[in-house]
Amino acid sequence: MPPSITSHLPFGGAELSLRKKFRLFFTVGIIVLLLGGAKAIVHYFGFEFLDLNGLVTSGIGGSIFIIGFLLSSILKDYKEAEQIPTALRTATEAIDGDLECFARTNERFNLREARLILIGVIAKLREGLDRAYDHKNISPVLDELSKLTPILGRLEGMGMAANFVVRLRTNQDAIRRALLRIYTIQRVEFVPSVHVLVQTLVFSIIVLLLLLKTEGDPAAALLFGFITYMFVYVLYLIRLLEQPFAKGRGSVDDVSFFLLDELEERLRRSLDQAGGRPRIQAMERV
Repeated sequence: MPPSITSHLPFGGAELSLRKKFRLFFTVGIIVLLLGGAKAIVHYFGFEFLDLNGLVTSGIGGSIFIIGFLLSSILKDYKEAEQIPTALRTATEAIDGDLECFARTNERFNLREARLILIGVIAKLREGLDRAYDHKNISPVLDELSKLTPILGRLEGMGMAANFVVRLRTNQDAIRRALLRIYTIQRVEFVPSVHVLVQTLVFSIIVLLLLLKTEGDPAAALLFGFITYMFVYVLYLIRLLEQPFAKGRGSVDDVSFFLLDELEERLRRSLDQAGGRPRIQAMERV
């Protein structure tokens, strides 16, 4: 059965994707249920002493505005982060394509060495963004990319035109720029003081709702659950979106690397094909 059909069936990979997609929902849902239980205890023992008035509603509205401001800024960085894999693949494929054309006319050039470096850059980027390295270990990736510099430096002496060498170096700098941008996004927190403000606001609103006088009817319980769900969910969502390249945490909110995965597979396949040519030529000579 074709993969395009099986991927839509309700088992296997589809179940895993569904579980990842609603992972944050269930996490926040459990917290909301616990807060609902705490609210029931507070109401049962009569610890509620705050009356609903204009100040309470104004405080909730102001908190929503401030959280929305922070979320809009983080979403802007997230949209930028989604474009970085495209830039990485474009520059990497341009380098590989130019070097492959040069290798066809110059047998002294070792194309396999350059391709292994490009594959190493992709593999170490994926490894550095994993949970084991706190999702921000980019230094080994930059070191691997630097191995390409002496190779490019020898090309002009082998007969490559100077403008082609300049283009290769420009693409290498584009890869380095994209890697440093990933490093900055993963490491730097957007206005830490605003984060403290949002966290204290969410905590204060939840405490306020716990101590707010209610009649204990289902409508009040549903309203309490809705407001706490919204605030807690946004708090978790901000933490997830702040590191859009974090891998290995079982979430679907990280930036997809499918473009780089496809490129790595193609480069490895090219290595296998290139490795098989000498053996075929040797058999033909015999």
